[in-house]
Amino acid sequence: MKSETQKVEKLESLTVIHRMLGLPGPNHPLITFVDATQQQVDLCRLPANYVLTFYKITFVTKLGGKVKYGQSYYDFDEGSLMFAAPGQIMGGGMETYGDNEGYSLIIHPDFLQGFPLAQKIKQYGFFSYASNEALHLSEQERCTIMAIYDIIRKEINTQVDDLSQEVIIAQIELLLSYAKRFYKRQFITRQVANHGLLQQLEELLNNYFDTDQPIDKGLPTVQYLADQLNYTPNYLSDMLRSLTGLNAQQHIHQKLIERSKTLLSTTALSISEVAYRLGFEHPQSFSRLFKIKTKASPAEFRAAFN
Repeated sequence: MKSETQKVEKLESLTVIHRMLGLPGPNHPLITFVDATQQQVDLCRLPANYVLTFYKITFVTKLGGKVKYGQSYYDFDEGSLMFAAPGQIMGGGMETYGDNEGYSLIIHPDFLQGFPLAQKIKQYGFFSYASNEALHLSEQERCTIMAIYDIIRKEINTQVDDLSQEVIIAQIELLLSYAKRFYKRQFITRQVANHGLLQQLEELLNNYFDTDQPIDKGLPTVQYLADQLNYTPNYLSDMLRSLTGLNAQQHIHQKLIERSKTLLSTTALSISEVAYRLGFEHPQSFSRLFKIKTKASPAEFRAAFN
């Protein structure tokens, strides 16, 4: 007998979200500001698994429990900022042992239509970070975020005029710019701890190419590396970029070129055999990447080396 798969509920309106949280209806159909420091919010009433159709920016000031992301629960520091984008599967399950306090800004993508932010917001990688990759704010950073939140809250809760949307979107964009800056600070302050990541990444790629995995599975992917290192792909790439200037895909390419040069210069394998040994499905793809990275074709490199 097949085990019943757990239902994933799609939350498509702010009215539904407010009702589930035990709150009165939202003031605006496309954007809402939930203040869990002043309102009683029951997170346990959310579905065990649900899909957002909104952008969500949450500033946690006090968490009486652990947040579920996927199949895991994560503790949060007070003063954490976390992001979610439409289409992400979230966990409503909570291990509760006290009150929950914080602020959530929930934005429907339609609210941004007609403004550059509608496209620009997709470029902020932290919207796909996992909950355990939240932004941990310093006291000064908390004050900055709260000042922006306060402006947005007042705009949403006061009478709407023809400039309300423009003012709110300007503040959202400012909030995201500060989040980008603060994440860079977080990467820098954690560099000592994160340098061990470079060694892990090097070992992971070496082990991959030292075995038959490229032949069996093809090229290593950013998703594969992220899974092995327990990060999301975007967080891994952003962290690596802060350490080395290269994202995860560029690290894979760097290792591919390093290994291909060794095979071309120390073995009699044909260029097609080298390509297959490294995990390429088509030799032309290998030759194209090699030329882009080295300014020479594999054949030219081998001839020059010999």
